[in-house]
Amino acid sequence: MRAWLRIAAGIIGAVVGFIATMGLLELADFGNRADPIATALFALFVIAPIGAMIGLVLATRLATRKDDNSGSLARNSLKSLGVLALLCVAAAVTYGVYAYATATPWLNPNASNPLLLFEVRFPVNVAVPASAQGITIELQTDLNTMPGELTPAAFYRDGDQPVIAGEVELAFRTSHRQLAVTIQGQPSRIYPIDLTARAPHTPEFGTWRRLTDGSEIRYRAQWPGKT
Repeated sequence: MRAWLRIAAGIIGAVVGFIATMGLLELADFGNRADPIATALFALFVIAPIGAMIGLVLATRLATRKDDNSGSLARNSLKSLGVLALLCVAAAVTYGVYAYATATPWLNPNASNPLLLFEVRFPVNVAVPASAQGITIELQTDLNTMPGELTPAAFYRDGDQPVIAGEVELAFRTSHRQLAVTIQGQPSRIYPIDLTARAPHTPEFGTWRRLTDGSEIRYRAQWPGKT
């Protein structure tokens, strides 16, 4: 039998042995109920690996024919173990890179935060203050909330429709964002913000996105030093 088939069989046997051992421990109600964490760690890092080794050796033995001159059972098992160890290291490195990349939720921890620039266009029949008074802006995410600032000088009318403009800091790396716009005496309007977690800089506003009440929003992310 080809060497890679024996190695693959050993790896599969190790995985099956690990899972089977954990399953048997669960069925047998193994451990100390007074200290379940220590029991779980002992099972995960001591007993289950023993089961994995037994599964690896048995699978390697089954995958090796009697007339196979490729080497002893111990040698073939060690080959499978070596490949399995490399796979585990690769998985650990991959997870470590991912954990490091996502460890901090800050978008730009060493400088000013990027901004979400936005414009909201209201239907003709909506009363909108000519100044920032009476309008509250709040960016809501699964990690934080951030008050926004309006730019009255950038307010304008698109035909008969009033348009307000403003900005709010994007402090955290998350794709779960929404902008709450509240005009005094009116229900809050919640606009989903469809940006990726890293919110890349875009030089122009996106397309208008409409709510069911007829109001619309468009926005873009602006990073420090860019326009």
